[in-house]
Amino acid sequence: MNSIPLRIIPLGGMGEVGRNMMVYEYNREILIVDTGLMFPENDMLGIDYIIPDISYLKDKKDWVKGIFITHGHEDHTGAIRHILDDIQAPIYATALTTGLLENKLARGGMLDRADIHTIKAGDIVQVGSYFSVETFHVCHSIPDGIGLGIQTPVGLIVHSGDYKFDHTPVDGWPTDYSKLADFSKRGVLALLADSTNAERSGWTPSEKVIEPAFDKVFREAKDRIIIASFASLISRMQQVANTAERYDRKLAFAGTSMVDNAKIARKLGYLNVKDELVVPIEQALNMPKSKVVIMCTGSQGEPTSILGRLAIGKNRQFDVITGDTIVLSSHPIPGNEESVSRTINKLFERGANVIYEAIAAVHVSGHASQEEMKMLLHLTKPKFFIPIHGELKHLKQHARIAQEVGVPAENIEVILNGQAVELTPHRLKRSNNVPASYIFVDGSNVGDISPDIMREREMMSQEGVVLINLTLTKDGDIVGTPNIVTSGFLMSQDEDELKSLTRTKIEDAVLYANGHLQKDVEKAVRNVIYSETRRKPLVVVSVNEI
Repeated sequence: MNSIPLRIIPLGGMGEVGRNMMVYEYNREILIVDTGLMFPENDMLGIDYIIPDISYLKDKKDWVKGIFITHGHEDHTGAIRHILDDIQAPIYATALTTGLLENKLARGGMLDRADIHTIKAGDIVQVGSYFSVETFHVCHSIPDGIGLGIQTPVGLIVHSGDYKFDHTPVDGWPTDYSKLADFSKRGVLALLADSTNAERSGWTPSEKVIEPAFDKVFREAKDRIIIASFASLISRMQQVANTAERYDRKLAFAGTSMVDNAKIARKLGYLNVKDELVVPIEQALNMPKSKVVIMCTGSQGEPTSILGRLAIGKNRQFDVITGDTIVLSSHPIPGNEESVSRTINKLFERGANVIYEAIAAVHVSGHASQEEMKMLLHLTKPKFFIPIHGELKHLKQHARIAQEVGVPAENIEVILNGQAVELTPHRLKRSNNVPASYIFVDGSNVGDISPDIMREREMMSQEGVVLINLTLTKDGDIVGTPNIVTSGFLMSQDEDELKSLTRTKIEDAVLYANGHLQKDVEKAVRNVIYSETRRKPLVVVSVNEI
């Protein structure tokens, strides 16, 4: 069978941070690894998040034999309910990841449609006829993360998931080095490894380094402490709980996802917190300020998060009080730097003392840096290498690192979303590309937001909008005067003169229209406005017939 190539198809996570989804395809059977979302960039106005394009899989639903989720972060789990709308296949995840998935699916009313199998690191799962998946534990910034050893007819593939080599993790469970060495003994045909920190030299610091920084914050804060983090960062919850207990403060969680995830982690034994330490947020708000620490969402400056609303004074339950110490225990996701900086400044304006990564060691990455990447390559000794998870610059740098430790350049493929490769025991080569565009989620709309709509939103935000309302007779004659309304657009100091000129151009466009009235009028208005103002607002034409 090894004359048939294994196709490896990234549908997300390549050339970007987030939206991770990888497809392994062999002889009409498919294994999927992760189903993540990506947060919108600053210019993606009105978009809640972005999910992978699975149009390639829609006519291959029956080929999908299993979906493995490597850990519980949103960039690996966030699209699961959208995937299940089209693809029904068994889902495999460790206990904590299962709990987070079930909570997510239950909120979306889809839990009864999910066939979730709880596994643990070290388990071997047969998926279909061709894939045998052996899981191994990896350290990350959430407990219960796994990588995958995927035995296929062409050879053994190691898929790292998100990982770091932390010798002193918060949960005391380091990455499984022995399993990686065992894979090497068996012979690793290809390694697909996380590239997020490929630009960072040295080793990623251990989670333990955060504890002295937290200790200093708690020791020096006289009033209330608010700590913002990802809702899925269970190890950070544990560190905050340990420090709160040491300084005789009660801990409250704020935000639905934070409350739910803490509850799940405590129930499953991944968050060890005494019952008397945790209090409801309502109780915490009525306690002495020096006796309280609140954990909430919003470390990325998201406008709808607890911290985002606190920054602008629109949080319902509580507000920032002068003297609050607010800690952002996170690193900005690429593209979020501006919103995080704006949030920090607004919190300072409201009287808080804000502590963040640039001024204190209140966060460390959950991803491997360059020396760890080299160590993974040395441990597994792959014949072929594909860098995954990261922007193109990260993938390219990881490819250079692989060459430094001895992987031949011709055995390395840097690919982007939709760029499939074929793998045999002797060759790794490019294959036919598949669709992998952005699928925007805007409220309840999934995939209905086109690039044209995004461009229109951007034009409106930058230049404003000009609305033209025309009333025509059935013979095509204009009734009355064309109505011109502007929003977010200043026509000029001589507004009346410009509007008069614009109406003349509209009348000419109507008179000489050749079957494309609206487009002709739009073009005429755009041309005259640009000629007179050097600006390009969005022009919207409405035509009514009487």
